[in-house]
Amino acid sequence: MGTTGTLLWQITNQSLNVAINSANANKSTALSTKQLVQNYFVAVTASCTVALGLNAIVPRLKQVSPNTRLILGRLVPFAAVASAGALNVFLMRGEEIRRGIDIFPVQTEQEKAERERTGKEVQSLGKSKKAATLAVGETAISRVLNATPIMVLPPLVLVRLQKTEWMKQRPRMVLPVNLGLILTTSIFALPLALAAFPQRQAVQASSLEEEFHLKGGLNGLVEFNRGI
Repeated sequence: MGTTGTLLWQITNQSLNVAINSANANKSTALSTKQLVQNYFVAVTASCTVALGLNAIVPRLKQVSPNTRLILGRLVPFAAVASAGALNVFLMRGEEIRRGIDIFPVQTEQEKAERERTGKEVQSLGKSKKAATLAVGETAISRVLNATPIMVLPPLVLVRLQKTEWMKQRPRMVLPVNLGLILTTSIFALPLALAAFPQRQAVQASSLEEEFHLKGGLNGLVEFNRGI
């Protein structure tokens, strides 16, 4: 992939990440339009810088074997997407860390039944920066977990397959085989990445700021929306 293709791919990918991270944030602390635009350009710049930088560095690694350089070259998109994807989460949801997110006491079954009967909403205990840091951090990790199998396994498997006689005699099969590997990996990787951390996260109130230590609900727990 040339420089133009790399740039277009990274811009498209980070634009999608911005949309996903913005739509699935905690929402108790929102970004302004100005902050959204600024963070978008920072995320795109970071992604393109990593991708172009690694593309320039890998071919110059003369001390490694050609096969190793080939493998490293195939993994450049993963490094760019994983690092920029994690950064994108922190940029798009950084306001949550700075201002905190709403936390709620975990309710007993009786309290849940009463709430469903009356329709009364659970009142927030306040905004916690520690809960926000945990929520955003876990979401960033889930992005890396999602990208890892999809962008690592297919390139490595394809490198091995391209050395076989079958693939050498059928060069036109490289693209469909690569797409098949990506599709197969995605089917399993995405659900696992999304399930790595619960969307509704429960933690001990004592693990957060001191003001929440005695305000936990069932078993001293509080909960918050991690986002996706």
